[in-house]
Amino acid sequence: MDGRTRVAWNLRQLRTERGLSQESLAVDADVDRTYVSGIERGTFNPTLDLLERLAGALSVDLVDLVNKPAGDQPPEPLRPGRRPKGSG
Repeated sequence: MDGRTRVAWNLRQLRTERGLSQESLAVDADVDRTYVSGIERGTFNPTLDLLERLAGALSVDLVDLVNKPAGDQPPEPLRPGRRPKGSG
């Protein structure tokens, strides 16, 4: 798993664990929502400064965004799309 894929996976995992929308995270990190989406899809390559802002908005250390997920196999892809209302 390359670094961009790790960041994409970890960012989305941390965001959804906290029940945050991309919009909420974007506002807290002072970045456009479409950029958060692009990072989570692995199409955008964020700067270190932006990763630090995202980590701060998620209340995690920067390394939590770049660490290899636990286990020998890459994580299962996260389900795309919005969560149904009332879940989580």
